[in-house]
Formats: sequence, structure tokens, C-alpha cells
Amino acid sequence: MLTGKQKRFLRAQAHHLDPIFQVGKGGVNDAMISQLRDVLEARELIKVRILDNCEDDKHDVAQSLAAGTRAELVQLIGLTVVLYKESRNSKKIELPKVAKK
Repeated sequence: MLTGKQKRFLRAQAHHLDPIFQVGKGGVNDAMISQLRDVLEARELIKVRILDNCEDDKHDVAQSLAAGTRAELVQLIGLTVVLYKESRNSKKIELPKVAKK
């Protein structure tokens, strides 16, 4: 689970990224989830664009993507979803540390 500070950090990192996947009329499917897992392992932070012709609710699509890839939903702004999943093999992003109470 990400803290607010970590989400803010990741939103700033994702700002310059372009969406590399699109969810269209077909919605979220297993092939897309499989590809997203591979890309998340390589990049850790990605943007996914939900197209206007997608018949599913954008919140449902965002939750399906996050659950299917076992990633953290960083942000849903407009029709753009930002996902983060820490890589096991090629860690690139160092998150801010959580303050202990």
C-alpha cells in the first residue's frame, strides 16, 4: 500500500510519460493483463489510456487493471490510469521512505 507522499512522488514521475496501452471497446482482457505485467516488470510505472469508445466505467477499468496486474493504482485522472508495481529484477524507482511512528 502506497502512502500519500509516495503517490505524489509517483504522479510527478509519471507526468512526462506517454500512455503505452489503450483500453478500447473490448475492455480489459487476459492478453492485455499479461502484456501489462511484463511491461510493469520492465518499467515499474506506466500510463494506460481509456478510449472514449470503452463501454465500461473508467473506475471499473482502473480497478480491473490494478487487480489483474497486482499493481498499485497511483492515479486515475480523466481517462488516464497510472499504475505502479515494484520490479523484482530491474528496480529503477526509489520510493520515499515511510516515516515510522
